[in-house]
Amino acid sequence: MCELDTTGIPLPFECFSAWEVTDAVMAEKALHVAFGDHRIRERREFFRLSPDKPTAILKAFGIRNVTPSNDVVENIDDLRALDKARSRRPKFTFDMVGVPVSAELNSVFDDEVTCVVQSNNKVLFRGQSMSLTQSALIIAHETGRNWKTLAGPEYWKFEDQTLSELRNTEEASDE
Repeated sequence: MCELDTTGIPLPFECFSAWEVTDAVMAEKALHVAFGDHRIRERREFFRLSPDKPTAILKAFGIRNVTPSNDVVENIDDLRALDKARSRRPKFTFDMVGVPVSAELNSVFDDEVTCVVQSNNKVLFRGQSMSLTQSALIIAHETGRNWKTLAGPEYWKFEDQTLSELRNTEEASDE
């Protein structure tokens, strides 16, 4: 990941999931077939999609999970830049994407983990009212990631799309 972090890339890469796989060539082919239509730019290896989707394919080919618990960065400045990028966007509200109160959300980290929309900016998670970010950070820590911050809407899904994907779609239609 550090070798790929060149002057042409604005931020260090965030490793959501890493797996040792049985057949790397077949795993890569499966990823390209499944997500080719999510490619950001033709002939580049960058895709715009929720990280749980490629994780499911990697798991299917996987021998063992080797996801690092800490960010893979070369220095403290890179870590600061990554933390700042994770928390940069203006406040998210459920109204902006049309997600109703009482809707159930699924975690990107684990589809079986859910929360319920409680108000325009709070969810009920494990019996407690909190923000999307607080609840997602709890799950990130439980899954071995030592992240200090994250953008909650990136890590919760409604009807199989992350809240950030829904927001991006909504903002694009407003333009």
